[in-house]
Amino acid sequence: MKWSLPLGRLAGIRVYVHATFLLLLVWIGVQQWGLEPTWRSVASGVGFILLLFGCVVLHELGHALAARRYGIPTRDITLLPIGGVARLERMPKDPRQELVVALAGPAVNVVIAALLFAGLALTGAPDPVALDPSGESVVRGSMARRLLQVNVMLVLFNLLPAFPLDGGRVLRAGLAMRMDYARATRAAATIGQGMAVLFAFVGLQGNPFLLLIAFFVWMGAAQESSQAQMQGTLEGALVRDAMLTDFQLLDHDDDLARAVQLLLAGSQQDFPVVSHHGTVEGILTRGALLMALARDGASGSVHDIVQRDFTTAEPDEPLTALLERLPRAACRVVPVLEGGRVVGLVTLENLGELVSVRTAMRRARG
Repeated sequence: MKWSLPLGRLAGIRVYVHATFLLLLVWIGVQQWGLEPTWRSVASGVGFILLLFGCVVLHELGHALAARRYGIPTRDITLLPIGGVARLERMPKDPRQELVVALAGPAVNVVIAALLFAGLALTGAPDPVALDPSGESVVRGSMARRLLQVNVMLVLFNLLPAFPLDGGRVLRAGLAMRMDYARATRAAATIGQGMAVLFAFVGLQGNPFLLLIAFFVWMGAAQESSQAQMQGTLEGALVRDAMLTDFQLLDHDDDLARAVQLLLAGSQQDFPVVSHHGTVEGILTRGALLMALARDGASGSVHDIVQRDFTTAEPDEPLTALLERLPRAACRVVPVLEGGRVVGLVTLENLGELVSVRTAMRRARG
């Protein structure tokens, strides 16, 4: 994710913090100064947020470790001002496995809350989970008490039945045990978008944070529904059904002027670069070409600016398998190889066209 700063690794998984998270810390510091203009108050407020987001990291780690149990790796965990995101390579196809992965995150918060409750009970703290209606206990109470209450809130909030919250995935997993996956996703996404409308309505009464959550939930539900629709529509399709067979290649020794010539001659925007033996060395993307032209002119070599993080496919490979690999590559153009030679290209645009064609044909068949 752009604008993300590395924090290190946890259980072998890279952890990042988005740059905008620093703005949250500044905002919290200003708010604390307004409540009590002392550096101790500011340090307490910022420290609480850091501990809270430490709990969020552990929450996302719960998802990641549960997915690892089913052989699904996690690319990274990123902290955002509105929470954390664990980027799994894919979600389990088995609804029962998805249920375990979805519940693993909230389960971590339950464990944290239970440990804090036990600690507070042992020290004789009165009613550690009792909320002050004014909200003062969450803002000004003891650090342990505030963390306990916020972890309870995290569990309740994340289990709301709305994508991309954990509750939306729990709902989808439950529905998928009784109907096909795509239909279950559409149903769960519809419920999630209904929740987003409710959040927006309440947010319009004077809570802008709920408006942000409403947007986040609406877009997440729409994305899940779109992905499920694409997976369902492409079920049974092969890579050869979607690949472009009319395409151009660039040679290892070609200069940028040759790339410009091909770019302007047709609609192709990204070009596989092959060696003298015909093997693919990388992909020259339109963006990389324009940046190189602005920097060095047209005399440079395509070999120096190719994108080498790409995936390949075979003509008779299921398209759904390719869709699972595609997010892991930095390049969204896929050379299709047969016997080591490029026989086609798969692009996101052509995938979209295939989805449109198959959807129209399904409607015609009723």
